[in-house]
This record gives sequence, structure tokens and C-alpha cells, in this order.
Amino acid sequence: MSSAAPTAPDAAPDQAVLAAERLPRRLSPARLLATLSRHRADVAVGLLFVALAGWLTHGLWPDPAARVLALNPEDQALYEWFLAVDARALLGDFDLLTRRLNAPDGVNLMTNTTVIALGIALAPVTLLLGAPVTFALLALANLAGTAVAWYLLYTRTLGAHRVAAALGAGLCGFGPGMVSQTNSHLHMTAQWLVPVIVWLVVRLLRAADPAARAVDGDGAGRGRTRAEPDRRRMVSSAVGLAAAVTAQVFIGEEVLFLCALTLLVLAVTYAVTDRGLARRALPGFAGGMMLAAGLALLVLAWPLWFQFAGPQGVADGMFSPHYFSADLRSWWTVSPLSVVGSDEAARLTTGPAEYNTFLGWPLLLVTAACAVWLGRRPLAVACVVGTLVMGALSLGPRVVLDGDRTAVPGPYTLLSGLPVVDGALPMRFALAALPLIATLLVLAADRALRGTGRARRLVPAAVGAALLPLLPAPLPTAERPPVPEFITGGHWRQCVEPGGVLVPVPLATPQEPWPMRWATAADAAFGMPEGFFIGPYGRDGTAAMGTWKLPTSALLAEVAKRGGQPAVRDEQRRQAAKDAEFWGASCVALAVDTPHADSLRGTLEQLYGPSTRIADAWIWRV
Repeated sequence: MSSAAPTAPDAAPDQAVLAAERLPRRLSPARLLATLSRHRADVAVGLLFVALAGWLTHGLWPDPAARVLALNPEDQALYEWFLAVDARALLGDFDLLTRRLNAPDGVNLMTNTTVIALGIALAPVTLLLGAPVTFALLALANLAGTAVAWYLLYTRTLGAHRVAAALGAGLCGFGPGMVSQTNSHLHMTAQWLVPVIVWLVVRLLRAADPAARAVDGDGAGRGRTRAEPDRRRMVSSAVGLAAAVTAQVFIGEEVLFLCALTLLVLAVTYAVTDRGLARRALPGFAGGMMLAAGLALLVLAWPLWFQFAGPQGVADGMFSPHYFSADLRSWWTVSPLSVVGSDEAARLTTGPAEYNTFLGWPLLLVTAACAVWLGRRPLAVACVVGTLVMGALSLGPRVVLDGDRTAVPGPYTLLSGLPVVDGALPMRFALAALPLIATLLVLAADRALRGTGRARRLVPAAVGAALLPLLPAPLPTAERPPVPEFITGGHWRQCVEPGGVLVPVPLATPQEPWPMRWATAADAAFGMPEGFFIGPYGRDGTAAMGTWKLPTSALLAEVAKRGGQPAVRDEQRRQAAKDAEFWGASCVALAVDTPHADSLRGTLEQLYGPSTRIADAWIWRV
């Protein structure tokens, strides 16, 4: 519309102003600065979380391709391979069953924790800068993003004081469990959608409550004479919830399971403590949840079927709940990854990626005191019950105390035998208790900061003092050997066509997945036999880590471990040719700096004939 366009002569001035306000405004630098100024406290909190996440992961940043998280390098190699495979979606080369590993059978990506949505979203980063950079970025972003998301939920939905919200969100994003899971478990630390799911559930509940609609009015200050649910908000909340749940399935299903179970416990407890709300809102809330579930299933039905019943899929868990049970003593012990933690405490868990329960006695005492001080407030009661339930489930089938398995049964026995659920790791139920404890602290600190008297300073100070021992130390990192120039220089194309199968020697295993870094560095452009993954290779097709070795790969693994050069007979040569044919291999490659390289080269020359040197690798075309 030009400036000469006629205007209505009888338009009222206030109507003209409203019409002008509805026009889209250009986001000028001045307006942007004004917006940042209005929200400078929120921006400062967000930047603080980003800085803390950067400090914790700073060991990776000098050179992500040459650095590794020292406490769990195997899983880092696996996740970097996942990210490389996911990034191929940008090239139009992606399937839920990939044969880029475990050739020729392939790997079911839904069965494995492949963070598909994150890998596809950051595909440009992976293809331009490499999967190690994407991994380091996600390690940082998951911590900071989770904390920021909880901060926004506490300030916007709960209406909490910023200081209280920052303390609680810091625990949610940087608690002991989150920091320990950052040791290569990207699917467990990507929890920034959980507050979104909680917000949508709360929004749906409020929309389904007629009393809330009557109090809110019609948006112009005029209350309605007849209270009715806000069906429009109910539908939009259900649609948004379906979208968030669907996205979380392709990020981390275990986090979604823990979130759903926790919300169920909270909903039941809330209904018991506030029966009036339950009577008013239950019909509409239940209808909205059914709509959300139905919409999500429309999208997820086939991927979930593919995960459990599709090719290379498994329907059971492979980890023993008895082994992955939380030690009761670990709850009042400070995490070894905290600045005041002790390495001696590591014996209370299975490994450095599972310090999920190490909250320390100061935080437990302050949380208990806050819960008593808050009294019978429904949300506080629900958080207390949820914390106790999830904490009890973390103890596993039998309670373990100071490393000794007692005869006392744990509540987890109620879940034993349930399909899918029984495959969950008990100690990870403690991760769900972290935001519940944080919410109790936020409620208490918010109440104190908005009040008067000694509690105004005493409660926030007590919360801060309880959190101080949990301040995490930077994650230990170490150097890792470079990928051969044979791969990084693209020389592998002289050995195998893109999409073909290259056999690295020795082959990758769950214990030593390092050859998978070759494929990662090549953007997963070629496939490999065997490897590190979950597949149906256990007894009777149950879940197992990796697959069985063929005779040739077993022979090469033995030479790689012990050195020496076995005498190869004609039968083994025929078997080697048969195994290469089974894998669909184009060539076999051995890097010159591989341990026992001379022994491996001699063995391979007996199996496949003379080698050819290309860059820093010997190759055999088979």
C-alpha cells in the first residue's frame, strides 16, 4: 500500500492506533536493544548457564576431533558415528535401517539411542565441520538448554522469582546426574523439551478447568457468567503436546518415559490433594490427553513398530536391573564429578556416566526442610511424593547399601516382567527426581523472597549453600589418535566406492569401537562389518551389544591383541574369501600405525595376497 492510499475519514483515532499496532514492525537494532534491556536479567541468567556449560566441556573445544571425554570414550565414538549417519539425511541418504554398520545385516536406528532429530537438525554442522564438533556442541547445548528451559518454565508458568528460578534451573541443568550423563550420553542430557512438555500439560489442565477460565475472564477484564473450559486452548495444547512428544521420541525415548511416569505420579497425587480441581478439569483434561496421544500415535506408530518388530529390532532390554541399581548410600554422597567430591565415592555406582543419585546430605536436608515449610500446598506435596517414588524405584529389585546387596526388595520389583518398561535402568529413575527437588527449592525460595522477616534471606541462602557442594568440575578429557590420512584425505575412494563396504583391521567391537571413527570422518559414506550397536544377537534373538564374530574377524582380533603371525592354511584362505563375500566388502584396510601392524599385515597377506600402500594404509581388494 502506498503512502497516497486514502484513509477512512470517519476512523476514530484510537482505532487508527490499534490498526497501526497490528501492522508488522521491522526489528530495528534499537528495538532489539530495548527488548534485551527489558529482559536483561533473563538474558544474564541464560548467558551464565551457557558459560557454565562451556566451562564444563572446555576440554573438547581446542580440537574436538583430537579430544575425547576421558571417562567414556567408547560411547563418544558411537555417538559421533550416529551423528554422521543422521547427517546423511541432508544428502537424501537415510533409512531407519542403515547398513553403514554391521554389514550386511545393518543396524536398526530406532532400537539404538541415535538422537535422530538432533543429528538431522545439526546435519549442516556435521557435514561442514565434522561429527566431533557436533558432539561437543550438543554436549554444551544440552546442559545449557535444559537449564534455560526450566528457568523459563519456573518464571513464566510458575511465576517464580528470578533468583529462585535460577537456583532451581541450575540444579535441573547441572545436577550430578546431568553432568555425569554428559559423558557421552547425549540422549539422556537432551532434556530441554521436558519443560516444554510439562508446560503444555499444565496449559491443557488450566484450559480444561472451568474455574480457571472464569477467573481469567475473556481477555478484556470481563469475567464470564458461565464457566466453561477453553476448548480452543485445549486443542492447541494437545496438538503442541503431540508434537513435543513426537520430537522427544526421536531424541531420547528413555527421557520421555521418565517424564511420562513422573507426570503420572504427580497427576494422581495432585488429584488426591485437590479433589475440586480433579472434578472440574478431569473430563476435559482426559479428552485433551487422548487427543494428544492419538495425534502422536499417527506419526509414531510405524517408527515404534519398526523399533520393536522391524528388521534388526529388539523388544527387550539388555541391561540387568540388578546391576544398574542405585546404592542407597549414594543419595547422601557428593558426586565425584563435583568440585568437593571424592574419587572414593565412585565405587557406589557402575561408572562415571551414572552418578545420578549423588545429591549429598546438605541438599537432602534442605529439601526436606523446604518441603515441611511449604506445608500441604498441592504442588509441593506432589513433588515430595514424586521424589520418593522415583527415588525408591532407582534402588532396583533389591536394595543395595554401601556396595552390599541386601534381602530387602525394592519397589522396582513391581515393574519386573513388564514389556519395554523392564528394560529401563533403575538408577536412571533418579534423574526424574532432580527437577522435582529443584521445584521444591524454587517454591520455598520464591515464597521467602516475596515475604518478609528472617526467612527472606535465610531460605535462599540455605538453598544456595546446599547447592554449592554440587558445583561440577570440568569433565576430564584426553587426546585421541588421529584418523588415518587414508580416510581424511579421501584416499579410501581408491579402495571402495561410496556406499560400499570397507573392512578396517581390526574390526570394531563394543569394547574397542575406534575403527568406527574412520566412517565418521568420511561422513559415513561407506559401510563396515560388525561394530558397536544393539541388535538381536542374544539368545533366541534377544538384545545384545554387537554381533558374533566370523572366523576371519576372530583371527584378526587375536593377532591384534597378542601379535605374532599364525600359519594360515588353505581352509582359512577360503574362509576369508567367504567372509569377505558375506560382508559385501570391496577392500580390507590396515593403518600403518595400528598396534602389531606388521603381524596383522603378514596375516592379511597370507589370507588375501600382496598388499598395496595408499597414503598411510595398506589395502587389499577382495
